[in-house]
Amino acid sequence: MVDLIRGLPADEAQAVLRFAPQSASEPVGKVLASAIANAEHNDKLDRETLVVSRTWVDEGPTLKRIRPRGFGRAFRVTKRTSHITVVVEPKETAGGSAAKTKERTR
Repeated sequence: MVDLIRGLPADEAQAVLRFAPQSASEPVGKVLASAIANAEHNDKLDRETLVVSRTWVDEGPTLKRIRPRGFGRAFRVTKRTSHITVVVEPKETAGGSAAKTKERTR
């Protein structure tokens, strides 16, 4: 889901996530909404100028649980979690480093 919204304007990314059928779209949408609210409140940025510049998902802590099985045995169940990161920037600076490419000289 994060690959879908990378590089999109913030409002368009929210619309894409709102209508996506995947279950991961809900938590990614919440993180995106939080990033937009933080940019508006903390950095005093305008919502219309925000672009999703970087997104990634890292592995979080794994919760280990036990599931009882027959004959007194127990199987381990791992409940995986993740860390979702969404970075929003104004349009002017969002593609600045990627747009400037240095030509090679021989």
